[in-house]
Amino acid sequence: MATAVEQVREPSRRRMAKVLVIEDNADLVFGLRANLKIEGHDVIVAEDGERGLRLARETAPDIIILDLMLPEIDGFRVLRELRGEGSSVPVLILTARDEEADKVLGLRLGADDYVTKPFGVLELLSRVEALLRRTQQPPEDHRSLVMFGAVRVDRGSHSVTRGGVPVSLTPKEYDLLLALCARDGGVVSRADLLQEVWGYDRAVWSRTVDTHIGELRRKLEDDPANPRHILTVHKVGYKLTPDESLANH
Repeated sequence: MATAVEQVREPSRRRMAKVLVIEDNADLVFGLRANLKIEGHDVIVAEDGERGLRLARETAPDIIILDLMLPEIDGFRVLRELRGEGSSVPVLILTARDEEADKVLGLRLGADDYVTKPFGVLELLSRVEALLRRTQQPPEDHRSLVMFGAVRVDRGSHSVTRGGVPVSLTPKEYDLLLALCARDGGVVSRADLLQEVWGYDRAVWSRTVDTHIGELRRKLEDDPANPRHILTVHKVGYKLTPDESLANH
């Protein structure tokens, strides 16, 4: 488990955000609250899922830090209900070590990223700041329409269809797909995707790109285990190979 408080730093000059922490470990909450306040943020805490869901609805936070294993109702249900109500607030989930299934399910339910316990508080703070920056400055994409296989990506209507059937993507899956589409078949590294889609600096390492790529393949490829379009370039990154690309259509 992450320890409580790391070294005190000077307050940042970033925009103050309202951060909702939904976590039942008192020591971890103490450390997160102290460090987030040092960064200039307003912190709201819920010790269980039921209260966390209510505060998420009532306080309109800028970002939510959400533990998955909570009293009353778990983090999965909190996330499912928020996304079902149309909330697009960035959510950073906290998962137990080696619980890959939890990470995947959390991302499928609409989480933006995850941090695995134990973690360093400073690492978590950098993830929070990056997600806040991405919320404030949405990525630009000059391509209007991209088609590959039976998939049609229409930025104008913010829609993705496969064989004419709408495909439901999480916000991060959609942003990642746009970043791949914008390369016109070129290769993009994991580090560049982390920087462009998640807003992380190049010193941050995370497997979230690979997990999200797996979800895109599951939803868009005919055979996710043997993809034809969303391809891995060994030791480099990923690329999208469209059948047809139409810009400014």
